[in-house]
Amino acid sequence: MLNKNGALPLTSLNHISIVCASVQRSVDFYQNVLGFFPVRRPGSFDFDGAWLFNYGIGIHLLQAEDPQHQPKKTVINPRDEHISFQCESMTAVEKKLKEMEIDYVERQVEEGGINVDQLFFHDPDGFMIEICNCDNLPVIPLVTGEPIRGCKRVVSLQQQQQKVVQCHLSQNHVKEETCSLCM
Repeated sequence: MLNKNGALPLTSLNHISIVCASVQRSVDFYQNVLGFFPVRRPGSFDFDGAWLFNYGIGIHLLQAEDPQHQPKKTVINPRDEHISFQCESMTAVEKKLKEMEIDYVERQVEEGGINVDQLFFHDPDGFMIEICNCDNLPVIPLVTGEPIRGCKRVVSLQQQQQKVVQCHLSQNHVKEETCSLCM
C-alpha cells in the first residue's frame, strides 16, 4: 500500500547498520559515548554483530569480514555521511567530548536568524556522528513552503499520521470527511 503521493507507507526510521573492525570496541563507544544499550539480536545470524537501541532508533553493528583492510576515515569532514542526534545542551556535549578526549569539529548553520550549532566526530571506525541543536530550525517542504514541524515535534506529527493510517486500515473507518482523525 502506498501513501497519497505514491511513496511507500513508512512510519519511522528503524535502524542503521555500521560495519566495524571490532564489534566490542564499537559497542563500548555507542554505549559509553552516545548512551545506547544492547538489545537481543536474532540467534539465527551466522556472523558476529550486536544490536543497540536508544532515542527511538536501533544501531546494528556488523563485524567486518576483513577488519585489517577496512577503510577508515581520519579527517572529520562535516559533508561526509553521518547520523545526527539532537541534544539539549551543546555546552555539556562539548565538555563531555573534551573529557573523553574525542576529537571533533564545530560548525554553525544560520538560516533566517536561526543558528544551529553542530559538533562532528568519528566512531572507532571513522563513521561520522553529528550532535546538534536543530529543534529551532523549521522543516519547510519545497512544494508548499509552509513549515511542518521542528525536530522535537516530528514525533508528535508521526504519531498523528500513524493514527490516521490505523483508522483507515480499521474496519470501522467510514469516510475521510467523517473521520475525526482525518480532519
